[in-house]
Amino acid sequence: MTKLSDLPLRSNLVGKQPYGAPQDAVPISLNVNENTHPLSEAVLDEIVASLAEAVRGVNRYPDREFIALREALAGYLGHGLDASQVWAANGSNEVLQQVLQAFGGPGRSLLSFTPTYSMYPILADATDTEWVPVERPADYVLTPDSVTEALRSHQPNIAILCGPNNPTGTSLNLEVVEAAYDACDGMLIVDEAYIEFDQAHRSAISLLPGRERLMVSRTMSKAFAFAGVRLGYLAADAAVVDALRLVRLPYHLSALTQAAASAALRHADEMLATVADIRSQRDRLAGELKSMGYLVHSSGANFLLVGGFQTPAATFEALRAQGILFRNLDIPGHLRLTAGTEFETTQLIEAIRALGPGGAS
Repeated sequence: MTKLSDLPLRSNLVGKQPYGAPQDAVPISLNVNENTHPLSEAVLDEIVASLAEAVRGVNRYPDREFIALREALAGYLGHGLDASQVWAANGSNEVLQQVLQAFGGPGRSLLSFTPTYSMYPILADATDTEWVPVERPADYVLTPDSVTEALRSHQPNIAILCGPNNPTGTSLNLEVVEAAYDACDGMLIVDEAYIEFDQAHRSAISLLPGRERLMVSRTMSKAFAFAGVRLGYLAADAAVVDALRLVRLPYHLSALTQAAASAALRHADEMLATVADIRSQRDRLAGELKSMGYLVHSSGANFLLVGGFQTPAATFEALRAQGILFRNLDIPGHLRLTAGTEFETTQLIEAIRALGPGGAS
């Protein structure tokens, strides 16, 4: 049987592995930072009705520019944005891929501060863009000075600041974004996939006026509990949106995706009603783990990065055997734990407590 290594891959893809996270059918799945709360029946009914109406026209291509959806997204984001300043694709990963297709590529570079979202280097490889990782400090918090130093030193064509950062949960101050923008002439992305969970920090969307190289990416997968629909979006100068239109595939957003997302946005308040409960469960989980002696890093997201596990792999497998799935990362002594419903969070807390200090060994 032919193996991946037998194929004439591009040189920068040789030896690489596809993105993947365990997809076990377990009772408590907390490993990909989903919002585990179900949608309300009322919202589901309207989404289903919108999909049924959209299906009637699927013999025709959808609106290639998805203007109605972009207008709805602009309305949700506020800050005086209009449809010309908003873009969307099949998940924020596709949005970021289009950014790299437009502004990255051979001879160009992408910089971010690690540990951070594992898809960034994969997207760089896919677009033949050089990946430049810069290590975060011990507390994972970025400062204007440290970011300025890194960007002036490397002068990347594109930089990504993830805030709150995945997998550490670290929030992002707007002073850091301003410093990053001023430090180099490349494009700057602020990845705000988890921003709705962060009450203490303002969105970088407020910084867009007068900063034509700044982009702010978002997703409906997390706070909106819409991961299966695959809708990511971006706010930027209208010229940046035009640049992304150069590289997108024709009709890349299906009529069904447009209909489902537009219906969800009409009920944004209801869709986001679980966010406060998730924050509460996150803080509860943090308090319980601290009382057990674990190191819990500050988080503005719906998950926690937790240190103090003697053997993370053993703890991961012990709880996986009990039907609880979370994320084992390449951070020594650490695991990433997502806050679920009250029941799920309780089960997670009790399972970790039962393992004893330091988890399974």
